[in-house]
Amino acid sequence: MKKKPVFGPVILAVVLLLGLVLVPSTWVASIIPDKRVSSAATELNPLVFQGLYVQDKMLQDDKYLPIYGSSELSRLDRYHPSNYFKVNPAGFTPFLVGRGGSQSLVHFLNFAAHKDQLKNKKMVFILSAQWFIPEGSDAAHFSPNYSSLQGYDLAFNKQISPALKKRAMKRLLKFDSIKNDDMLTTLYKGDVSHDPWDKRKASLLRPFASFYKKSLDKKDLYYTLVGGSPRSRTISQSVKDKSWKQLDQMAAKEGKKHSKSNPFRIDDRAYRKMKAKVPSLHMTRMNDSFGKSPEYKDFQLVLDVLKEAKAKPLFVIVPVNGLWYDYMGFPKSGRYAFYNKVKKQVKKQGFKVADFSKHEYDPYFMKDGIHLGWKGWVHFDRSLLKFYNNN
Repeated sequence: MKKKPVFGPVILAVVLLLGLVLVPSTWVASIIPDKRVSSAATELNPLVFQGLYVQDKMLQDDKYLPIYGSSELSRLDRYHPSNYFKVNPAGFTPFLVGRGGSQSLVHFLNFAAHKDQLKNKKMVFILSAQWFIPEGSDAAHFSPNYSSLQGYDLAFNKQISPALKKRAMKRLLKFDSIKNDDMLTTLYKGDVSHDPWDKRKASLLRPFASFYKKSLDKKDLYYTLVGGSPRSRTISQSVKDKSWKQLDQMAAKEGKKHSKSNPFRIDDRAYRKMKAKVPSLHMTRMNDSFGKSPEYKDFQLVLDVLKEAKAKPLFVIVPVNGLWYDYMGFPKSGRYAFYNKVKKQVKKQGFKVADFSKHEYDPYFMKDGIHLGWKGWVHFDRSLLKFYNNN
């Protein structure tokens, strides 16, 4: 019996793969349905903000106002901007980008990959004090949020100034996510090193790295077209057509109702999870400070890329829960070192700031020790609306 040829299907598969990789993405990106972007606005799916296509289409549409942050974005309640502006239309739809561990370096890579789309684009960036610890971002937070596609995009990015690019690469080379990728490490070292051999190796690898980047690009496009699912959530109409004063009163009442189990005004459900550890945390952070951290230089990368892109960001400085941090003995001076330092950094670039630091002791402003709560989101929504309507 004559054997069937086995090379034909293999050759065909290779040809199809090459065709998929080499076809310009712009040819197929136009078929991404608008509803895919709309559903992604509150998905909080890392595959969305670690990719390019969904954000590309979002940034091209003036109806979206991107909000970049970390774990606070997932605290969805009736006062959260994705609910408030759903029932109180203001001409824009919040698009949430980030999750726990999404700190400055992760956002820098994302902004760098979209730099050519950020000119005059209004956006909101939430700053959290807990990013600015002495050791800065670590592998446990960086690795799950790192995007290989955006990492390779930086290597080939000609929109970023060489000086900024080198600063970023030097910092990124300290993380295992980069160091464990020999090809990307070689590319980065080719840019930052003065050794001719490093540059030669990078030059030899660039064609292969370019092909690999294209494959990552097509993987993102495939996910964009066939992946994703709307986040299941209930839209509350209770905040519709309310004044800011009414909303503040509603939020305070709700916060009081749901934080009766502790003296720190922390949400009861959150407190139950930490209650057993509370006694052991008393006065344990008396020598701590948010004033010195590698995160400040990482944050400067964010500021610099947005400045180069001519973007129009609003930076929101989120406080900590004053009662809880006093209990832990964390000095006020160490907290205000963060508030004052990041505000100075932002204003030096000419960007706008919404500084909530004075609300450390405002009842029900925070939902736990570090995340915005009932009244916090009301103030956030008000600041966001003011920013959006101001030219």
